[in-house]
Amino acid sequence: MIRSATSSPLPSTQNGAVIMPNSAQTTQAGNDSAVESDLNAPVDLPNRIDVTNLNIYYGAFKAVEDVSMTINPQSITALIGPSGCGKSTFLRSLNRMHEVIDGAYVEGSVVINDKDLYGPGVDPVAVRRKIGMVFQRPNPFPTMSIADNVLAGKKLNSKRMSKTEAAELVEESLRGANLWNEVKDRLDKPGSGLSGGQQQRLCIARAIAVSPDVLLMDEPCSALDPISTLAIEELMLELKRTYNIVIVTHNMQQAARVSDRTGFFTIEGTGKPGKLIEMDTTEKIFANPAKQATQDYVTGRFG
Repeated sequence: MIRSATSSPLPSTQNGAVIMPNSAQTTQAGNDSAVESDLNAPVDLPNRIDVTNLNIYYGAFKAVEDVSMTINPQSITALIGPSGCGKSTFLRSLNRMHEVIDGAYVEGSVVINDKDLYGPGVDPVAVRRKIGMVFQRPNPFPTMSIADNVLAGKKLNSKRMSKTEAAELVEESLRGANLWNEVKDRLDKPGSGLSGGQQQRLCIARAIAVSPDVLLMDEPCSALDPISTLAIEELMLELKRTYNIVIVTHNMQQAARVSDRTGFFTIEGTGKPGKLIEMDTTEKIFANPAKQATQDYVTGRFG
């Protein structure tokens, strides 16, 4: 895959800090037709997520405090910050996956398509069907074939399919995950026999097979080599045309490469709740953040 000629220049690093390219040098001066859109403006399209005054608790412990943000569709939003700052907990709250831990609950709202995911009578399982999750380590079902891994979500949701429909869905999903050409001749072989990068793309294929509206990715490249990481990043850039993607990453270069907007979380100390300090366009977060704490983090002074 080749990056579009109109894509943003890649960031570089200097003394551990992420250096964003000077957009003024990469934009043709005087081109009145190239009007830069405001990436921070809410987009009035389906699958926008509006988070308002969200507090996340595990029993009496407040893990995340007072987060408000808008996550626009057809974009990639990155969440960065030091370990333990609540960014993964926040990510999981977007499809209520954190509720698998006893005693978890929230205050505030998470609204998508005019529906509060925490409203009365909302089924968490139904939420997770529409807001998929890709985890840190590839987790294909080890006893299932590649094809059956792709179909697992559909079958779990009791969706009856003919053999023809199943075969078409397997191909469509694997093509969507840029994996079809690599596995089309061994669909009956175990998914666990694939390389790490291929396994992660298989998990992405499994996630998109159920036609979600949003894809959440919790450090999806942390266990992968650089070549596999690049393949996943290129895939994310393609998938954002269809899905609203939110990614947690400790790799700031990755956040700078793939995301449109970035939110920085941090924590004041052990036992304190994580907080969203700043959210802005990725270029501004890495080049000219508004908060000193953000500046210190992206320049490597802590974290």
